[in-house]
Amino acid sequence: MTGDDAAAACKYSKVFVAGGSRGVGRAVVDRLLSAGSQVVALVRTDEAEAELSALDGVTVARGDAFDYKAVEGAIDGCDAAVTTLGQGTDPVGEDGRRVDYVGNNNVIEAAGILGVTRVVLVSSIGCGSSKEAAPPSVFEVLRDTLAAKERAENVLIKYYTNMNWTIVRPGGLKSEPATGTAILTENNLAIGSIHREDVADLVVKALNSANTERKILSAVDPEISASANAEATSVEAFALA
Repeated sequence: MTGDDAAAACKYSKVFVAGGSRGVGRAVVDRLLSAGSQVVALVRTDEAEAELSALDGVTVARGDAFDYKAVEGAIDGCDAAVTTLGQGTDPVGEDGRRVDYVGNNNVIEAAGILGVTRVVLVSSIGCGSSKEAAPPSVFEVLRDTLAAKERAENVLIKYYTNMNWTIVRPGGLKSEPATGTAILTENNLAIGSIHREDVADLVVKALNSANTERKILSAVDPEISASANAEATSVEAFALA
């Protein structure tokens, strides 16, 4: 899949993006704009606000994902939400609170209360049913982060039965240009690397696909060699259309 594929018209006119100031989330913002959607991005810093405010089609909401009211105020009026939050702890609140759970949970809860029924949660291989896919050494290093992400996944799956949610679990992330060869798969033993731009392409495509509703999908690039997949185990791509 290429960036051009992801740029097909988006069925959602106004999409909230949590984590949109960097990484996968920032690439998601670009692809949503290319697809014709308006974007609301929640940001914490002056730099992120200045960068995103300069983009036509982006509304910046200033606030912290740890603050439920800030999240709820930003999502209000949107018809879909994408959250890519991760790898952060609360800088001012209770010690050990991870944005992987607290921030994502705030997005899920606010979307549910406001009636935003389409939510895409970007999580990670190593959570839930994909635990066995992660090499033990990697799992141990990321244990706390993966546990927090899995808690958020479970909230979405268990309590938000009125939502058309999708969970996307990327493999090891690389910051290089999109390859266009990454895939989504239902194989929960899939493991490998993927470029952040390719994850963003797949997230926006999944957002628009009715086939992905209430699905948990791993995101990997079969063309990228990875030590975790030394045997180059093949996986079947999920049909997005």
